[in-house]
Amino acid sequence: MSLQTDTGDSGSVAGGSDILGETFYPLYSRLFGEDSEFVADVETKLAQARMTDTVELYLSRALGIGFISGLALWLIGLTLGYTLFATGLIAVDTIIGFPVGNDTLLAIIEALRVPALVFITGIIFGTIGFALGFGSLTAIPYSRASARKREINMLLTDSVSFMYALSVGGLNQLEIIDAMAQADDTYGEVAREFQSIVKETEYFDVDYRTAIRTQAIETPSDELSQFLTDMLSIVNSGGDMESFLEDKKEKHMRTAKQEQELTLETLELFGEMYMTLSLFPLLLIIIMVVMQMIPQADVTNNMLYMTVYGLIPLTGVGFLILVSTVKHDEPGDGYLSNTTGNRYVESKAEQGLLNLGLVEQFTGEHSVFDRIKNREGTHETIEVVKRPHIFFRDNPLYTVALSIPLALVVVTTAMMTGSAPLSWSSLLDNVIWGTVIYVYIPFYIVAIPLSIFREWNVRHRNTVVNTLSEDLRKLSSANDTGLTLLESFKSVADTTSGKLAREFELMHTKVNYGTSLKSALIEFNNKYHIPRLARTTRLITEAQEASNQITDVLRTAASASENHDDIERERKSRTRMQVVIIVMTFLTVLAVIAILKTQFIDTMAGLETNSGGAGEANSELAQADLSNNIQIDMLSALFFHAVTLQGIISGFICGYIRDADVLSGLKYAIILATIALFGWTMVA
Repeated sequence: MSLQTDTGDSGSVAGGSDILGETFYPLYSRLFGEDSEFVADVETKLAQARMTDTVELYLSRALGIGFISGLALWLIGLTLGYTLFATGLIAVDTIIGFPVGNDTLLAIIEALRVPALVFITGIIFGTIGFALGFGSLTAIPYSRASARKREINMLLTDSVSFMYALSVGGLNQLEIIDAMAQADDTYGEVAREFQSIVKETEYFDVDYRTAIRTQAIETPSDELSQFLTDMLSIVNSGGDMESFLEDKKEKHMRTAKQEQELTLETLELFGEMYMTLSLFPLLLIIIMVVMQMIPQADVTNNMLYMTVYGLIPLTGVGFLILVSTVKHDEPGDGYLSNTTGNRYVESKAEQGLLNLGLVEQFTGEHSVFDRIKNREGTHETIEVVKRPHIFFRDNPLYTVALSIPLALVVVTTAMMTGSAPLSWSSLLDNVIWGTVIYVYIPFYIVAIPLSIFREWNVRHRNTVVNTLSEDLRKLSSANDTGLTLLESFKSVADTTSGKLAREFELMHTKVNYGTSLKSALIEFNNKYHIPRLARTTRLITEAQEASNQITDVLRTAASASENHDDIERERKSRTRMQVVIIVMTFLTVLAVIAILKTQFIDTMAGLETNSGGAGEANSELAQADLSNNIQIDMLSALFFHAVTLQGIISGFICGYIRDADVLSGLKYAIILATIALFGWTMVA
């Protein structure tokens, strides 16, 4: 088994947990044999999840946790069974469905039926408890292995492009593997797979061919396994590694586009599903409203409340979870670690009020550094006060630290001054104003600033990659003429406009004033911290250390960036239709509920009001007495709340489908909720 490098939260929780595993090891030995397929499968998943426990200890611990949880729920089951059956809360009249002729047997059955029910309840609860405890712990390696497989598959295309670029840059096989292993800040789980290869060769004196073969078996990704197997055949045969990596790069680029196509087709199917699912609560509301008009129908207001405040949110959350199984955000945070040993560059990545940078590494050693930290903190605070919009642009989530208390103050003030309704009946008397006070104003106060600064943050950072592919081509052409990489930066900056060109010029200036080119590149990347940009920057920093003539490397980086642009354009085009479908579905729900309110409920209320003097012809309608069966104000409130919830939830779903980020849906949620408010104001 290869050396596992992830020793963090692998499941070996420490002393107490080990004692638990050792205690239940005899039970494990009795339950599972040496040839158990289940044990072998769990062992494989532990290795794929990079968890350091042995399978014997892990399953023994799972049995222990299952026993404890089963015992706890067994006791709860016994108590519940005794409370329900022994106290007579639930009458037990018949326990078997056929007659018993023997009086003695009948007396035994009568005496044992209550204890039997209590015992069976305990057994059922205990079984459920054991299954939950044992199953949840056993599922952890499967879940982590699946997450690692997903990330590996997502990053494999860029990883192969990275290795190919290093190959054309002149690095040999071992140097490529070593560089790949060091790039875990960019290539995540793919790099950690190569770390296992490197560590086996360094610490266990295993030749790298055997290490590659072992990792091909242990990796959770079938695609990476196939890649390592093919690489091993090239290594063993002495083939051309550069040609091999070029072929693999082209293959994985095509595969990435095919997988993107499959994902988009699945999202289109989900969009059609959402249209049906979101209309189900509407149909249910209509059915229950009609049934409430029938005096003999057993339909309570609680069912309407559950539909509006329970079913609609649950439908939206369930659909979000369903979409998240298909659509994944880009792995990585976009930051690059600096390996030059320059502590200043390492501390500068997120320097600001929240991180004072280099001085924090020295505080506590001497009082002078504490004073420097205080002065630096005061300086950064003054800068934030002078330009708060820049601080919130770079840290949009911190707007909630101001907006949530402000929203609470507004709502509390309205309640104390009597402007806001303080009871449900008062809310029904003025449902629009009450909902605005309790829902819309807090939602706007929190969501609008967060949405504005988040969109500004995303646009500010993404502007630098809008011309990335084109500028990389220009860098490659400039470098091909004989210019060094640094001179190529200056040449492109002089002949190109845009934010990326200005960053090239800034890097050129930094290097002229003594900063190393690698440090300047890392500072530039960490300023914007975009995962796609980080992979390109990592590629250039590794290649420029070997040579200043990296034309082929830059051309490869441009090719990978263009492939990413193609996928991104296709994604935006296809997901735009999904957003339109969801918005149109919401507008349909709003229109139907508005028609139900104005043309049906209000009309029936008018008929009831005029039925008093209609004589015998309207006797049945008078007997129905709609005021006893249906409450107009209550239904109006529920309809308004239903479209409001539908609008907010639909907005978040639009954002997640569009950008794989729930916060991206804030702008859609604000717009759709506002449409619901103005639409219902006109209706009511």
